[in-house]
Amino acid sequence: MKNELDTKLMLDAYEKIQTHGEARQGRHYLDGIEAYTDHDGYTVFLEGYGVTLTLQFHSSYHLNYENQSQVDKFIRAVKNIAEGYETPGYER
Repeated sequence: MKNELDTKLMLDAYEKIQTHGEARQGRHYLDGIEAYTDHDGYTVFLEGYGVTLTLQFHSSYHLNYENQSQVDKFIRAVKNIAEGYETPGYER
């Protein structure tokens, strides 16, 4: 991948998916992206468009995908979620 991911943006999208998404069996879904954590909450997973992002403690991450087109769609969707939904109690 050419550029580093903005982990703050990814975590922001995760929180918004948790807040605004549809809950199903411990996972939340919003606009084509699925968000969940491991049992202790230290590892965050975002999945969609054939991509799995594993975001670990101290902002290290791993992307699993087959082609760059999938990554581009995934990043675009996550960015739209992060920028398109308000966080309750947060004022800009």
